Amino acid sequence: MKNVNQKRLFIAACLALLVTAITFAIRAKIEGVFNTDYGLTKEQIGYAFGPAFWGFAVAMFAGGFIIDIVKTRTIIWLAFGMHFIGIILLLLAKDMTSLFIANVFIGFGNGSVEAACNPLIATLFPNNKTKMLNRFHVWFPGGIVIGSLLATLIMDNLNLPWQILVSMLFIPLAIYGFLFFGQKIPETERVSTGVSYKEMMRNVGAPITITLAVIFMILVATVPTISELITSNNTLPFIIVGVVAVFIVIEGQFINKITLLFPFIFFCMLLTASTELGTTQWINALLAKNGIGPMIILAVVTGIMAVGRFFAGGLIHRLNPTGVLLGSAVFAVAGLLFLSIAEGPVMTVLAAAVFAVGVCYFWPTMIGVTSEYVPKSGALGMSILGGAGFVATSMVLPIMGKSIETSGPQITLRNMAVLPVILIVAFIFLYIIIKARTQKK
Repeated sequence: MKNVNQKRLFIAACLALLVTAITFAIRAKIEGVFNTDYGLTKEQIGYAFGPAFWGFAVAMFAGGFIIDIVKTRTIIWLAFGMHFIGIILLLLAKDMTSLFIANVFIGFGNGSVEAACNPLIATLFPNNKTKMLNRFHVWFPGGIVIGSLLATLIMDNLNLPWQILVSMLFIPLAIYGFLFFGQKIPETERVSTGVSYKEMMRNVGAPITITLAVIFMILVATVPTISELITSNNTLPFIIVGVVAVFIVIEGQFINKITLLFPFIFFCMLLTASTELGTTQWINALLAKNGIGPMIILAVVTGIMAVGRFFAGGLIHRLNPTGVLLGSAVFAVAGLLFLSIAEGPVMTVLAAAVFAVGVCYFWPTMIGVTSEYVPKSGALGMSILGGAGFVATSMVLPIMGKSIETSGPQITLRNMAVLPVILIVAFIFLYIIIKARTQKK
């Protein structure tokens, strides 16, 4: 690409994702502070942390729809500004409302990073998209490792205030701003290959239904009364899912007249993201009594994920993306069940390692599958997937928080194992669909 510094842009994107990742580690650590020092219940903390996820989703959805209009550069600098404001507000947070608002800005910043950088990586490396997306996403678990170790050092070993930990975010923020400054940023792959905006929308399958479904999910995640109404009725969630499925079929098959592969991947993303992020965000509460620091366990989990993603290319080449996803789901089930019965440092670390192998490839491979098998969905497809994953997590967080308080960590972990069990069935079906499509070609 003429006048495009691929290496510099890739490093800048990785550092932007590093800021995103460290915020996840920080939330996992300061959850206890806001519980003990500021008097918030775990359910309240779950709602206050929610915007970090659904704000992520809103930014990704909006970015996916407008990135080709306002250009990737604009979304990148929007991310920088939101991160800067969000960090300052987090430093000033003292109650549920101020913590909520801080997470709104941080969520928007994090989502803008993904909305801009996923299509940027796919554009920079058109012949190695899944491999390079995995390498880019190394910095999500890698950043959580860094954040976890910083949290342990600053708050546990040095006994410094949590505000010092949050202030560390300004360092990678300043560096990624410097690296992006003055650089030529290429058009997205959709624009460069000549796919129309209308065709991109069509290849999402059911963009209107999916968007409305995500808006409803955000309402569930942010309005406690709606969430309680749905969770209090055992049949209502299944009715809602059924209605959404019917509308997706109508819009995709009868209006857009296109395969429903993307909506199916969208459904899988809801479960993969919730399995990974729901568990890691509550790691402090889930493993507080296992005889080892939860932040150390978080560092172990995310460290394994970082290494696995860096060397993902060979594995994906041998098994193909759907085979990797199926194997991941099996390990995720085993890891969650193992964690639910683990006692003591050694067993907990071993269980965490199994879980880490399970969730390692979920996020980037889901994005890669979309980019490879539904390429005309473009930046919008990648943004919808990432956004949906985070808004699903925002729904899971308060549910998990309440479960931890009422049923305990072990039961909560066992209940979470249901999600990857569903994914095993879904990924077998996905494998069959993609294999059939490949043979037709």
